[in-house]
Amino acid sequence: MKKPMIQFEHFGFQYRSQAEPTLNDINLTIYEGEKVLIAGPSGSGKSTLAHCINGLVPASYKGSMEGSLHIGGKNAEKENIFSLSQLVGTVLQDPDGQFIGLTVGEDIAFTLENDQVTREEMKTRVEEAAKLTEVDGKLASSVHELSGGQKQRVAIAGVLVNEVDILLFDEPLASLDPATGKEVIDLIDRLQKQTKKTVVMVEHRLEDVLFRHVDRIIVVNDGTIAADMTPDELLASNVLEAAYLREPLYVKAMKYAGIPVTPGDQIANLQHLTLNDEEKMKIEQWMEASEPSVEQNAAQDLLEVRELSFDYPTRPNTLNNISFTVKKGEMISIAGANGAGKTTLSKVLCAFEKPTKGTIHLNGDDITGDTIKQRSERIGVVMQNLNQMISKQMIFDEVAFGLVLRGVKEEDIKERVERVLKVCGLYPFRNWPISALSFGQKKRVTIASILVLEPEIIILDEPTAGQDFRHYTEMMTFLEQLNQQGVTILMITHDMHLMLEYTTRTIVISDGEKIADDTPAKVLTDQLLVQKASLKETSLYELALKADWPNPNELVDRFIEVDRKERMTWL
Repeated sequence: MKKPMIQFEHFGFQYRSQAEPTLNDINLTIYEGEKVLIAGPSGSGKSTLAHCINGLVPASYKGSMEGSLHIGGKNAEKENIFSLSQLVGTVLQDPDGQFIGLTVGEDIAFTLENDQVTREEMKTRVEEAAKLTEVDGKLASSVHELSGGQKQRVAIAGVLVNEVDILLFDEPLASLDPATGKEVIDLIDRLQKQTKKTVVMVEHRLEDVLFRHVDRIIVVNDGTIAADMTPDELLASNVLEAAYLREPLYVKAMKYAGIPVTPGDQIANLQHLTLNDEEKMKIEQWMEASEPSVEQNAAQDLLEVRELSFDYPTRPNTLNNISFTVKKGEMISIAGANGAGKTTLSKVLCAFEKPTKGTIHLNGDDITGDTIKQRSERIGVVMQNLNQMISKQMIFDEVAFGLVLRGVKEEDIKERVERVLKVCGLYPFRNWPISALSFGQKKRVTIASILVLEPEIIILDEPTAGQDFRHYTEMMTFLEQLNQQGVTILMITHDMHLMLEYTTRTIVISDGEKIADDTPAKVLTDQLLVQKASLKETSLYELALKADWPNPNELVDRFIEVDRKERMTWL
């Protein structure tokens, strides 16, 4: 019989600052060697559940507990955070926030130094952890020179070296491009098989996690366990839809087509999926019911980028001869691997950096030489790093800050800020300190602070990072409404769902060069392009092949048409 490693019994927790409990009557056992995924919408309590496992609740986040929690057979309430850290190793959502050492080797060795391990043993254990995570060739490198995927590997090595029994991953895919995310999920799977450790992942991107096997999925909603099932059982149920979590696209498409989904179909792994003739016929009938797409009216050119190049002193050809045109009212995604040049392109467009070569025209005006202030009057940007944008303590003040600087009347500021806060789902928190918000809520504050300024073009760097499916839909619907009012939107994103569902064009950047400018469906069904740009093929492409549908793009378009109508019922 397997040994229980994490055991909640009638467990509840209420933060000291909250009027209601965040967790209620949690009964959950995770056994030695299991690999478990915890999923749930924002505010569901899943992060609090994770903080209880690693001891941050109640050590750092004070509050009252009821029931019992045992970690590795020990009563968690009687253990301090140090002793729990010997049992549970946590890999944070943002690896940069976890680094201490200047080099990879120093960082991995940090906990061993605190434990006064001998130099000989330390060297051996660091090398073993680095080899397991495939960073053994980077031990002398600076952690800040690494790619996103390499940073994630170093963070994992930093907890493995301590020989913990439980590995806890807090949204491991949050800041990674699709191809790197796939590598990290593969790495976690291999580590679990090699070390036989208990693995707990908190992540709402189910389809990406299910690229490799998990034993169980725990769905947390409204502070309770809404489901504790195998992946096949969960996907055959309606639990994810009820909790406003995104089902894998191929599963959702099959349900839309009227194909019954049962746990015995082993549907959690797309590679195991087979369709019989009757199921293929259902997909064909579903496809034939598609409505013809409406051609958009031709609009005038708004932004013209011509032969744009940019060099960092230590990195020449960061951008190399990039040209594209954006029409007024378009909503475009800019995609590519981490380090491809997407964020640098946005910095040049916003005048944070001056191009080495090339021109930028907006509405026919040459704005290449604009100052940052001049450019900000016409182009707004929402950065990926929240800390680079937030300058006030309170939510209302942060969103109002730009209007105050522009000298807008106080009564107009109040009306505009409250309107934007409502559509961003932040109005109930308008008088809260920003520090009390979750990562996803903070992201919405930064988006609101730019939306309230009503610029001609908005550039958003990873706008859906940290957002659950419902808030993602609400935010993107709001951006779409702005877009329909004539605001032109450029989105730098790794999120292939966002590309497919909301943008009409995708510009793909690879190694500082534009390698594609086409519809998202065509980009994400082009195997060579996907590989070169470190993207991930949509699972709808694989479903189309299994259904013998001749043109995968058509199936992708049909799914988007149906799915968007379905999600409109949430709003």
